[in-house]
Amino acid sequence: MKPVAPHHPGGHGDTLRVATYNIHKGVRGVGPGKRLEIHNLGLGIEALDADLVFLQEVRHFHHGDARRFERTWFGWPREGQAEFLAPDGYEVAYRTNAVTRQGEHGNALLSRWPLGDIGHHDVSDHRFEQRGLLHVPVHWHGRRLHAVVAHLGLMHASRVRQVERIAAFIDAHVPRGEMLIVAGDFNDWGEKLDAPMRGCGLARAAVEGVAPARLNTFPSRVPVFSLDRIYVRGLRCLATTVPRGPAWARMSDHLPLLAELAPA
Repeated sequence: MKPVAPHHPGGHGDTLRVATYNIHKGVRGVGPGKRLEIHNLGLGIEALDADLVFLQEVRHFHHGDARRFERTWFGWPREGQAEFLAPDGYEVAYRTNAVTRQGEHGNALLSRWPLGDIGHHDVSDHRFEQRGLLHVPVHWHGRRLHAVVAHLGLMHASRVRQVERIAAFIDAHVPRGEMLIVAGDFNDWGEKLDAPMRGCGLARAAVEGVAPARLNTFPSRVPVFSLDRIYVRGLRCLATTVPRGPAWARMSDHLPLLAELAPA
């Protein structure tokens, strides 16, 4: 699979290519029709050619799927999905959000740039949904950039409270003068979170004149909702894109979102 788009004309220098992608735990379907997509996802993530890849619903392990899809080179990976999906040369950060009877899953960051200490902050709003923030400092061109991978809840009231916790986390752990990216699956069906995120000092990565529908990512076959977001502080957005087509629609129920960023 070829890269979905070239880097912005600014090149690799001061331009940072960022992607966020909910990979649906590397499988699609249910029952006898359940199929493994983790190998296709690996090709897709490599094709994104992103410097930073923010991933959600990443399996660390799952006993049931490991039995169903044998541990062969074309079956269930022997390592965690974050490590399996990382292109050669990328550093990996992963932390668990949810523990189930068969396994556990969470958020991950794949990075071309060196990573600092990995942090995790629980933002679960109730016992039926385990949610967390993965926080990793990234060393980019001699500067520190903070990457936060988020996956918010299914109920609007929960999401509002989780944004309040994101604000408190930023105040406590991210110095005001340092660049920040918060990206992931915000489950914001009603497009109501931009204002509270601005209250955290974060602007949604977008380019003036680009129709909002161009950035819809869910459901992947006929995307009508913009659930996957990239919010930034201290950076400006140069370009955005959402890869589409049958191959992308097959791999997950979400499409990836890409943004080209540069220091503000």
